[in-house]
Amino acid sequence: MLLFALALVSPSAAVAVAPEPGEVLLPGGAGAGRAEYPMDTPDQVLPPEQPDGEVPVPEPAEEVDELVEFLPRSAAGAACTAKAGPHQRRVERLLRLTVDGKQSAADCRAVRAFQRAQKIKPANGYAGPVTWARAELLAARANPNAAKKCPVRTYTVACVDLDRELMWVQKGKRITYAVVNVRSGRAGYRTRTGWHEVYWRHKDHWSSIYRTPMPYSQFFSGGQAFHAVYGQIATPTGSRGCVNLSNANARKLWDVLRKGDRVYIWGRRPEG
Repeated sequence: MLLFALALVSPSAAVAVAPEPGEVLLPGGAGAGRAEYPMDTPDQVLPPEQPDGEVPVPEPAEEVDELVEFLPRSAAGAACTAKAGPHQRRVERLLRLTVDGKQSAADCRAVRAFQRAQKIKPANGYAGPVTWARAELLAARANPNAAKKCPVRTYTVACVDLDRELMWVQKGKRITYAVVNVRSGRAGYRTRTGWHEVYWRHKDHWSSIYRTPMPYSQFFSGGQAFHAVYGQIATPTGSRGCVNLSNANARKLWDVLRKGDRVYIWGRRPEG
């Protein structure tokens, strides 16, 4: 997916009109991802095959630390949007607003305040994937397994919650890898739910099918793996089955999981 930066205009600009049905969401400012690497990741045919010789997988020049929201072109210059974003209801719930899926003036002010506090750009009240992902992460940090959907076992379990697009690792009730945002499979390439096992790991993996770097790959089901991608994790579309993490988080996960560790996945990636 190619990313195109939209220039931001003055906060005094007019309120945005509603986007056309099916309008594509784009990053609302500069710095959203690295164009030299694809955002999507393949569902590999296994056993994984490598090209002849060593293929060095490049490290990013720097970690992506900006949070840039994806929004319709019509909302890019708005001081506060009039249109509900694709994650309006979820963001309303997380920010303890009235959950009705409608973008009121009060909703927009509250979402914009949250975006400003979290340094999400542009802070214009649009409830897109980046705003939702950040709100889910903050809400889950104290106790990611509060709903007890990930089974507690005496052994290590990597927990992947597709409903919230979050993952963590636990052993018993102890969290051994703090909750992080992930990107799972889109419609038609859903990440498989249920119990799995880490069965093959390759730190410098390269997809010979898509000619795509997949650093810190840890395969757990068919061709589906945890692995790093460059750029933002929270995007309008998902992966092609893999569980994507930021480069920094995938590197940390590499040191936590081992071959034979169990993976439990539940839920369904929300659309939008």
